[in-house]
Amino acid sequence: MRTLTAPGILEQTLARIAALQPGDTARWGRMNVNQMLCHLSDSAKVALGETVVPPGNLGLPPRLLKWLALDVPIRWAKNIPTMPQIDQSRGGTPPVAFAGDRKALLDLTRRLSQTNLEGRAHPYFGPMTQKDWMRWAWLHTDHHLRQFGR
Repeated sequence: MRTLTAPGILEQTLARIAALQPGDTARWGRMNVNQMLCHLSDSAKVALGETVVPPGNLGLPPRLLKWLALDVPIRWAKNIPTMPQIDQSRGGTPPVAFAGDRKALLDLTRRLSQTNLEGRAHPYFGPMTQKDWMRWAWLHTDHHLRQFGR
């Protein structure tokens, strides 16, 4: 299973982020590419404990939801609603300048890969191991990079 810290994956992920361009268009969803950069940055800040969001409920028990999202080998569904704190149209960090927002995401992704997140709770999945967090980080980032053809 791919995780952000598996050999070569961090470098591949950073290269995919670096390849994003201001004119990239979404294959699904309502975010533009700059909003997506800020969404991923805000999500990393939640994992790092820098942004606090209340526990959410998607209708399934957190352990089952975590298993489905992190361990079942299927791509994540598109257009799943997100929490206002990480939704750029409802309270998340607004985009400023594409290059700066992209650099911020690159920096946060590096930092996320080097931070011990053991035991921190995910808003939907509950407490997670370091391995869980690195799996989530790769899956979430990959999901949104594919959204923009990267």
